[in-house]
Amino acid sequence: MVAAGDVATKPNIVVILADDVGYGDLGCYGATKVVTPHLDKMAAEGLRFTDGHTTSATCTPSRYSLLTGEYAFRKKGTGVLPGDAALIIEPGRVTVPSMLKQAGYTTGCVGKWHLGLGTGTIDWNAEIKPGPLEIGFDYAFIMPATGDRVPCVYIENHRIVGIDPADPILVDYNKPVGNGPTGLKNPELLKMKLSHGHDNSIVNGISRIGFMSGGKAALWTDEDMADTLNKKACAFIENNKDKPFFLYFATHDIHVPRAPHQRYVGTSGCGTRGDVIHQLDNTVKEVAATLERLKLAENTLFIFTSDNGPVLDDGYADGAVANLNGHKPAGPFKGGKYTIYEGGTRVPFIARWPGKIKPGITDALVCQVDFLASFAALTGQTIPANAGPDSFDVMKAFVGTAGEKGRDTLVEHTQAATGLALRKGPWKFIPGNGKKPGAEPGDKVPAKNGGKVMQLYNLADDPGEEKNLAAQKPEIVKEMSDALNTYRDAGQTRTGK
Repeated sequence: MVAAGDVATKPNIVVILADDVGYGDLGCYGATKVVTPHLDKMAAEGLRFTDGHTTSATCTPSRYSLLTGEYAFRKKGTGVLPGDAALIIEPGRVTVPSMLKQAGYTTGCVGKWHLGLGTGTIDWNAEIKPGPLEIGFDYAFIMPATGDRVPCVYIENHRIVGIDPADPILVDYNKPVGNGPTGLKNPELLKMKLSHGHDNSIVNGISRIGFMSGGKAALWTDEDMADTLNKKACAFIENNKDKPFFLYFATHDIHVPRAPHQRYVGTSGCGTRGDVIHQLDNTVKEVAATLERLKLAENTLFIFTSDNGPVLDDGYADGAVANLNGHKPAGPFKGGKYTIYEGGTRVPFIARWPGKIKPGITDALVCQVDFLASFAALTGQTIPANAGPDSFDVMKAFVGTAGEKGRDTLVEHTQAATGLALRKGPWKFIPGNGKKPGAEPGDKVPAKNGGKVMQLYNLADDPGEEKNLAAQKPEIVKEMSDALNTYRDAGQTRTGK
């Protein structure tokens, strides 16, 4: 068993952050309609967390928290960003990659970024910065935002891959640019029909959010995206095998548009959404195989988790609801992406480190916001008092030290800053600050909050958040309401565990 601070040999650290994968989407978390043998193997060889969380029920804020150690509700502008947004992590602040770089690590970022680029208007045909390299990464191969947002190109370090100067790229989120077709005006051109929104520029037969023109030679092919990102992630490991490295691999799968490679089409019992879960499982296989081939597995802390809970219909008519076939994406939990219920932030969370982590299952309360302080402790670093204001050293819980229960409390968050909840022990408190009850992941437009009614649940007895005990437990409501107000207003929680 490893002890936090044992840095005789600094371990490599690989974090795979999947997209929109729910607690119940993997075999090792109870799924039977999809098969995830490689994730199941990772869980069997490592530690599977049953109370592992992202901070937020949507993508941009959860990624912000993971890299900065700060709850995203503290910072304006951390909602779901358009594809041309400015960088929301200030260069120079302490981040997971910058801290590990200081510790002697080579740091790499591959996959979905969605944290903004530049400082305002972006010239996509020139150097694009600040970006990942300016907040601590040595190497980056990224999608600027999401698969359903323009521009539909890859950026390697500071430049778009494959761009032709004679075919400049223009991007606008307010008005059309160029004369290209759109999903709204030319639905007959679509190979993937729409359910709502996503009706702007068409790229690869799929219409997106936002407008773009030019860059034909640089456009991605959605069906090849997983393979492209896998190759870049594995190449980063190969290129840095002789020194400590940190790889942050943010997959596109299983975010919309769901366009699996042909070899995965029809392989699941849940339609296209199930097929891309199979494709995601292969990503874990590829990374694990690379670590094994290079004899790095025993010196690598390998973590798999997701950026938020599941969503079914998220704008494209891909059959995710109709083909569910009894599958429960959020497992036993209520809600999913966009909601304040447990299904919004409680996600798959698996840690493997052969010889250092004893295989098993733990109910320790842990969160991705704790990567900064925990990885600092693991590598012998001390983070400044003003850095990572909500990040705690729970490294002992991450590696399964007996008796370690992780965090005492956790603030859960939807996209809106007012959509907050508090976890403490078995209790979950949701203040009455919304407009309507939270939604189930099958709803077309899930609510972004927990509803007008103040809610209190004992998750030990009621994991599905069905029995509101607020009226019966006024003393617990007051205690948790006061604590949540304190955490929200204090600007930090890292003054105690």
